[in-house]
Amino acid sequence: MIKIPFKTALASLMAVGALAAALPAHAGKTLDAIKAKGQLVCGTNPSLPGFAAADSQGNYTGLDVDICKAVAATILSDANKIKWVPLNAQQRFTALQSGEIDILSRNTTWTLTRDASLGLHFTGTTYYDGQGFMVTKKSKITSAKQLKGATVCVQSGTTTEKNLSDYSKASGLNMKPVVFETQEATNKAYFSGRCQAYTTDASGLASVRNKEAGNPEDHVILPELISKEPLGPSVRRGDDEFFAIVKWTVFALLEAEEAGITQANVDKMKAESKDPVVQRILGTSEDTGKLLGLDKEWAYRAIKAVGNYGEIFERNVGPKSALKLPRGANNLWNKGGFMYAPPVR
Repeated sequence: MIKIPFKTALASLMAVGALAAALPAHAGKTLDAIKAKGQLVCGTNPSLPGFAAADSQGNYTGLDVDICKAVAATILSDANKIKWVPLNAQQRFTALQSGEIDILSRNTTWTLTRDASLGLHFTGTTYYDGQGFMVTKKSKITSAKQLKGATVCVQSGTTTEKNLSDYSKASGLNMKPVVFETQEATNKAYFSGRCQAYTTDASGLASVRNKEAGNPEDHVILPELISKEPLGPSVRRGDDEFFAIVKWTVFALLEAEEAGITQANVDKMKAESKDPVVQRILGTSEDTGKLLGLDKEWAYRAIKAVGNYGEIFERNVGPKSALKLPRGANNLWNKGGFMYAPPVR
C-alpha cells in the first residue's frame, strides 16, 4: 500500500471540492419535470384578495401569485405557464409532500415544526405579518385585552388557532374559539354575528374585511399583534437545485428593487447600465444562471414578468391597492424594513 502524506491528501480533497463548487448546477428532478410538462404547478389560496384569489374566469392575482409567476418566467420564459391548484389550510402541505404541486405559495407561516417535520423547505419570507383581531365598530372594543370570555372565529389547521390559545391563556382572557375548517366558513360565521371577534394574520383580516364586509368601515382591526408570522413559499425537501432557484428568484426581486430595476425600465437598464450590480442581476456580465441550472437571463425574465418586490407589494397589497396596507416591516432593509437579500453575485 502506498502511503499518501496527510497534507497531500487534504490538498487533493480541497481541490476536488473547489472544482465541484465551480461546476454549473445539475438540473434537479423538479426542474426537469417542470420543463418536461411545460408548466409550473403552484398551490395557492383561491380566496384571499391581495395575496391570492381567482376571478370568475379562473385568473389568479396577488402577491403570492406573483411569486409563482416570477418562478415560471425564470424557468419557462413565460409567467403564464402555470397550473393553479387551489388549496385550503388542511390540504396545502399534503399537496406539496405528495408531489401534486411543485411549489406552495399560499399565506403560510414559517415555523420550526413545519420546517423540520413536514418534508419541506421554506425559501424565504415574502411578507412579514402578525396575528390580529377584527371586531365590529359598534362593539366599541378598542383593544384585544377587552376580549375576555369572547367568542372568536378561527380557522383550524393553522398557526392562528394555536396562537389564539396561547395568547388567551397567557393573558388570562379565557377566549372561546369557534373553529371552522375553511376560510369561507370562518368569514361567513363572523359576518353573520356568530362570533364577537375574528382572528387571523392582520393582512388576512384586511383582505377579508375589504372583500366580505357589506361596509368595511363597520369593522375595526385592533392594534395588538399577538404573534410573528413570516409568510413565504415552500418546496419539497430533497431537491436542492429547485430550492435554490425559488430562493434566488425571490432574492433577485428584492435586489432589483434595491438597484432601481423596475418592470418598466428593465429593458433599458439591460441595454445601457454600466452598474456592475445591475449587470450581474440582468445577465449582461457574469452568468449566474449556470450555477442554478438556468441561463444568464433568469432574473431579467422574472423582473420583466412581475416587476421588483416593491412593485409587487404596491400593486397587490400596498397603500394604493384595495387593502391599503403600509409597507412597514416589508420595506427594504435600507428603508427601515426587514427585507434583505443576499447579493446576486
